[in-house]
Amino acid sequence: MAGEAPDAAGVANGKALVEANCGRCHAIGPADKSPHPQALPFRTLSKRYPIEALEEALAEGIFTGHPEMPEFQATPEQIGEIIAYIKTLQP
Repeated sequence: MAGEAPDAAGVANGKALVEANCGRCHAIGPADKSPHPQALPFRTLSKRYPIEALEEALAEGIFTGHPEMPEFQATPEQIGEIIAYIKTLQP
């Protein structure tokens, strides 16, 4: 992630992005259940992946995951905001 870490507004933008693009399948909050059984809750991502490793996947566009996962590509600023939000969920 280039530049400075996002501020509270950036984290809020990251949350809005995952709500719009990921929330129909993934649990995107601190305690909710994933609507799609194969979709990992975002709060558990750090157990499987270094969170910073998601930057590259988001930059290249996530095309695989679970079978119904839509294509999603984010700008560098959006990636920083998404990562910042996901970090707020990790234990």
